[in-house]
Amino acid sequence: MLLAIDTSTGTSVAVVDRDRASGELRCLAETGTDDTMRHAEVIGGFIRGALAGAGIGPHELSGVAAGMGPGPFTGLRVGIAAAHAFALGIARPFVPVVSHDAIALTRYLAGDEGLVQVVTDARRREFAVSEYEGLDADGLPVRVDGPGLVPRDEVPPARGIRFDASIVSAGAVGMLAELAFAAGRLPLAADRPIYLRAPDVTPSAGKKVLR
Repeated sequence: MLLAIDTSTGTSVAVVDRDRASGELRCLAETGTDDTMRHAEVIGGFIRGALAGAGIGPHELSGVAAGMGPGPFTGLRVGIAAAHAFALGIARPFVPVVSHDAIALTRYLAGDEGLVQVVTDARRREFAVSEYEGLDADGLPVRVDGPGLVPRDEVPPARGIRFDASIVSAGAVGMLAELAFAAGRLPLAADRPIYLRAPDVTPSAGKKVLR
């Protein structure tokens, strides 16, 4: 059973479980908002709400999954930091997942076939774009391109279905992590945020001191 968090667009928190006997994936509880400005304000309440909705305590979890982006620096780091801190607090593994992969999984589970182009708002008149080519034998999305940063008016025409996501479902992040665990495919992603763009604030080079 996993707690899953994603703040690459809005904020989403879920509790996901996989039945060991049947392999069935279930989202026990999920809460979220597509507001892109209040990640730090809502994340704590959403975590409490998801656990309460699932009717479990923190130490019943087997791990914590987090969407690593792509996403803007300020929002994305809130969810990743919260997931890391929660995993450390309950002494459970941290599982990084590419957020676009989770979106692709939801599209294929919903019945989409063939090529799927996933698009999320990267702000500053840019989109983050990834392309997928179905599910592999383990039920995991096959990413064939991206994630990359593209000006809004220069997104290449989708070779199949284009899907614009305003929020990444934490339930999908958790399901992807559960599928990868069952297939022995962890880690799916590096424990490193996918910003695609350097942060606005950079360390000063400092001033030389004259003696």
